[in-house]
Amino acid sequence: MELLSPAGNYEKFLTALAYGADAVYLSGKDFGLRAFAGNFSNAELKKACAYAHKLNKKVYVTINILTRDTDYKGIEKYLDFLLKINVDGIIVSDLGLIAYVRKHFPDIDVHVSTQANVTNLQTALFLAELGVKRIVLARELSLKEISKIAKALAGRVEIECFVHGAMCMAYSGRCLLSNYLTGRDANRGECVQACRWKYFIREESRQDELEVEEDDKGTYILNSKDLCMIKYLDKLQKAGVASLKIEGRMKSSYYVACVTNAYRKAIDMLPKRAGEDFVKELEKTSHRRFTTGFYFDEEDRQFRQSSSPFQTYEFVGVVKKYKNGKVFVEQRNFFKEGDVLEILSPRDDVFNKKIVVKNLKNQAGEKIEKANSAQMNISFDCDLKLQRGDILRKKCVKE
Repeated sequence: MELLSPAGNYEKFLTALAYGADAVYLSGKDFGLRAFAGNFSNAELKKACAYAHKLNKKVYVTINILTRDTDYKGIEKYLDFLLKINVDGIIVSDLGLIAYVRKHFPDIDVHVSTQANVTNLQTALFLAELGVKRIVLARELSLKEISKIAKALAGRVEIECFVHGAMCMAYSGRCLLSNYLTGRDANRGECVQACRWKYFIREESRQDELEVEEDDKGTYILNSKDLCMIKYLDKLQKAGVASLKIEGRMKSSYYVACVTNAYRKAIDMLPKRAGEDFVKELEKTSHRRFTTGFYFDEEDRQFRQSSSPFQTYEFVGVVKKYKNGKVFVEQRNFFKEGDVLEILSPRDDVFNKKIVVKNLKNQAGEKIEKANSAQMNISFDCDLKLQRGDILRKKCVKE
């Protein structure tokens, strides 16, 4: 199965590939559903495709907004550019745009976005007749339903499913809440995640308010848990899923590295199933309580009381180079002399090993006690031969 990771900017793109992604999905400056991510200029898109293809990996570009007539003014020029730089596919949700691309750009592979809300075999068969390459099924489907669709389309259309990350409280992302409250349209890439806010209800004739809470019987409105399917990849493989998708184009490079690395290792050990140690690894990056979503008959399926994320470790630095027993690091969060740091690396020989910060120095080579300035360049003694791109993290809460 393909491992598909998010890339909100070029740094995250490089991180995803370095930590084991087979493909990345990303967006240009227009037509994508993450308007507040860094996203990619045309020059960066061209460079990203060339670099990924050198590694025999793939790049998919999102054009998954719900389009309006005015959006078609620039779409032909943009699609022509994507064709010339050899993108491996575009992710589209709008039915009219899918038909337009298949008619005018038949050499571009079309992946149908989860925003298209494909929840049944008849819709999937209709899209297959249009000539799409892949369907990203709605996140509300059970594993049994996914298996039925995948087997019916075997050899014609690939099936992609989300396996990790934030889930929208609306039906596969079709939400009006952000637009209603802030004027920012979630269906055109501007979601402010208003569903994560705290809400109160008030009867018209009274001044006091009652907080909207959730328990095992209600209200089931907002605040979704995060999806985590790492222990069940064998079941997805058996169901016929071709691509496993990680959510998170707005997440940090550390999130991309940690989650991609964990799922890469879990895929590579199939048919053996990943255990709780993999879940603990995923808990080291920012997340909400985990759930398997709609895949199984889980009662506590999606919602929870608190929307606050948490993590057990924090990202403190990224390795720039290693030389003569010293590691040179770009600082990302505070750490100090004597701190115990853990290594996140795609290489098994150093992954999760711990080092103690000794002989901490600034860029000028002067001894310092703490790294407390954002993105300062520092060095310290290290007996492990680290490589550029390795990540250092520090325990921040009790596991």
